[in-house]
Amino acid sequence: MSAMGNPRDYLILTNNPLVRRCMEGQGLYTIRLEEDKSFREILVEARDMVYAGHTLYTHPLAGSVKPNETPYKSLIVSMVPHGFDQQHGELMASAIAVFDKFRPIVRELPERVLRDFQLIDYTLLSGAIGFDAEAGLRRVQEAEGR
Repeated sequence: MSAMGNPRDYLILTNNPLVRRCMEGQGLYTIRLEEDKSFREILVEARDMVYAGHTLYTHPLAGSVKPNETPYKSLIVSMVPHGFDQQHGELMASAIAVFDKFRPIVRELPERVLRDFQLIDYTLLSGAIGFDAEAGLRRVQEAEGR
């Protein structure tokens, strides 16, 4: 992965609605929310972008939650291609292979558990880029009148 570049070059690929709610409107990040995509599909989309020359800014398997346990994934790639990086390509291919080694857990998750997984993914992403996760959560709570 590359050292973190200019935040205006960040494209956040995510299927996590909490990421958009907390980070949108800050003027720094472009967020592509794809709620209909699975964790694996987000990895594949990021891999395809990396193969097309986009820079990978965050690790595809960061955190201690196994990829088959959470439905949410957020990654940062560059907005525009900067040239293919073989290490980034190998990292993405490896992450998909690791994901595929885990047996999928098919279950209906209660809303509170989904919210917990959203929070974990959002916190990992925020920590990777130095975004104030707590401030983002406060903005959402204020907007929702809580």
